[in-house]
Amino acid sequence: MMVFYTPSHEWVRLDGDVATVGITRHAAEELGELVFVEAKDAGTSLAQGEAAAVAESVKAASDIYAPVAGEIAGFNEQLSDSPHLVSEDPEGAGWIFTLRITDRTQLDGLLDATAYKASL
Repeated sequence: MMVFYTPSHEWVRLDGDVATVGITRHAAEELGELVFVEAKDAGTSLAQGEAAAVAESVKAASDIYAPVAGEIAGFNEQLSDSPHLVSEDPEGAGWIFTLRITDRTQLDGLLDATAYKASL
């Protein structure tokens, strides 16, 4: 599976035309312990860079952006009761939403792991 990163600290794990999206460990550490996570409804169409979800911590609230254009396919329902999963395992069990990609060429503008780490 291919993984891409955005300068705004989202990660994208691609499986066919469906991408799983979450925030990076760096972003999770900056936010601190999350108390609430919510994504837009399944079926919502998003442009690249449009707010797709919100994460609230004891420190701040932060938008999570669509890394590429697409349609929300689903939300990690575990986060409704356990938003701390994002803090504990941000690039694994703490994924936030899935997105059906509508423009794969936008992936070309995202970062690979090496470029993302260099940007920190």
